[in-house]
Amino acid sequence: MKKPLAIVTLSVMLSACASLRQPSETDTTTVASSKKQTLVKATPARKGQAKARAQQPEDALPTPELSDEVLFRIMSSEIAFQRGQWQAAYVTLLGAAQQTRDPRLAKRAAEMALAARHPNEALAAVRLWTELAPHSDEALQNYLGLIMLGDNISEIQPLMAQRLAEADPQARGPMILQIQRLLMRAKDKSGAYAILQDIVAPYPTLLETHVALAQGAYANRDGDRARDEARQALKIKPDSELAILTLAQVTPDGVEAMKLVSDFLKKYPDSREVRVAYARGLVEQKQFEQARSQFQTLLKDDKDDLTTLYALGILNVQTNHLTEGETYLKRYLEVLAAQPEDERDPTQALLLLSQIAEERNDIPGALKYLEQVEPGESYNAVQIRRGQLMAKSGDIDGARKVLQQAQSDAGNDRELLQLIQGEAQILRDSERYQDASDVLSAGLKRFPDSTDLLYDYAMVTDKTGNYQDMETSLRKIIALAPNNQHAYNALGYSLADRNIRLPEAVTLIKKAVELAPEDPFIADSLGWAEFRMGNLDEAEKELRRAYGLRPDPEIGIHLGEILWARGKQDEAKKLWREAQAKDPKNDVLKSTLDRLKVQL
Repeated sequence: MKKPLAIVTLSVMLSACASLRQPSETDTTTVASSKKQTLVKATPARKGQAKARAQQPEDALPTPELSDEVLFRIMSSEIAFQRGQWQAAYVTLLGAAQQTRDPRLAKRAAEMALAARHPNEALAAVRLWTELAPHSDEALQNYLGLIMLGDNISEIQPLMAQRLAEADPQARGPMILQIQRLLMRAKDKSGAYAILQDIVAPYPTLLETHVALAQGAYANRDGDRARDEARQALKIKPDSELAILTLAQVTPDGVEAMKLVSDFLKKYPDSREVRVAYARGLVEQKQFEQARSQFQTLLKDDKDDLTTLYALGILNVQTNHLTEGETYLKRYLEVLAAQPEDERDPTQALLLLSQIAEERNDIPGALKYLEQVEPGESYNAVQIRRGQLMAKSGDIDGARKVLQQAQSDAGNDRELLQLIQGEAQILRDSERYQDASDVLSAGLKRFPDSTDLLYDYAMVTDKTGNYQDMETSLRKIIALAPNNQHAYNALGYSLADRNIRLPEAVTLIKKAVELAPEDPFIADSLGWAEFRMGNLDEAEKELRRAYGLRPDPEIGIHLGEILWARGKQDEAKKLWREAQAKDPKNDVLKSTLDRLKVQL
């Protein structure tokens, strides 16, 4: 019963509610690529603003003692609400609030209506709450949020104008920005902008007035007005980070916007928020080295800033400075561990450190980082990666134990399917095809209509020579998912590769081509089937197209064999040498060269 309304309103009903926090002038927007998006970052309030809030009068609660009748109404409404009778509970409690003039009861009635997802009834209760507690910011913010969900937002204009007029001068500018952000959530954007203009008209000398008008104009696609207002804000305060970032945001040319920010930094190099925005903009433009330099400058001011450490870790990995990236990411994890109240997830940093360790062939080190990942969104993928690394080091049985344990802990069928596939893939990569077949077969007993499991099972039974099961699985996929091009292609290619039922093979692969005309591997299959049929012109045409789409070694091997058959032996050897350079251990190349008795 005593939960604050902010908890109840986590539902969609109050997702539009804006906080009435008093931000400082350094609340900023961030530049992001040519299609710039706004990202407001909260900063602590000034001392003067905090003092102003502390001096704000509190609303007096009613003094009469709680009568037995009122107590009974409150208790009966709570019992009714717990039994799912929200409407009876709401009406009873709202009546009690009107009788006692107690804002706490109006607030609780609003909670009930919101929990039942009835915003109109909630608004009625919040209106009463606001009336009974006119100085309550909590009541006001919920009132405004509910108004924003409706069609008549003009109701808030007098209230907002009055709040601005009564506000402490130091708090007035930040309040204007909050009002603008709130109005942006309205359905009627043009109507909201008209209200904003009227509300801020008495305050033309405030920087925040012009920033708010610039943001509002930009939201209403009036770019010229937005840029004009942002420039006026800069004239009022030329060193304002908020003003320059707003101007950059509303500038349509991304290059010009970045130049505005860069020129500002030359004049005011200590503008941290602007430098952060500039660095992020460089990342968006894939100028990673320049971005890395900007974040290094930022780190000089705050060596333990988590965002900067993480950004430098990623950028150094991206630019192949792996040692530096490792240093920054390790420091990031150390600082994060020392701040248990920070809710950032260390998973991505651990994954990057694992990749760095793997890059230098430190498999135990890579596994150590992965073992630190806690259950969460990426947990199953991490367990599969752990298994792959253990298999890479030769511990196939240990890898299977990791994945089998994860399977027993899987929270849903999707996770379980992923883990079954992961275990089977490790066995396939280790050429333990029968074990992989057994794992997938067991999985199919639980998920008989999983097209993913059926496809993997078909691929592994092809390796074991169990062509009947392979064909049965692929035909079942086609029945379950008639537009699955991979099933048509796999079945057609298998027939062509075994040189049987070639007309059917071509028909199946052409169906796959129809579904995915630009897939190079399907084009490769068609070329190979035409070759088996003796249609060398068509075969060469399709395989050249496939190799042009993707110069994969196996496609090159097939094209080389067709060219060899057509007497183009030098070109064929050139393709085979390219395939050998890309994949020296390729079994298809080895068997092709042995069969044709070719020495490269």
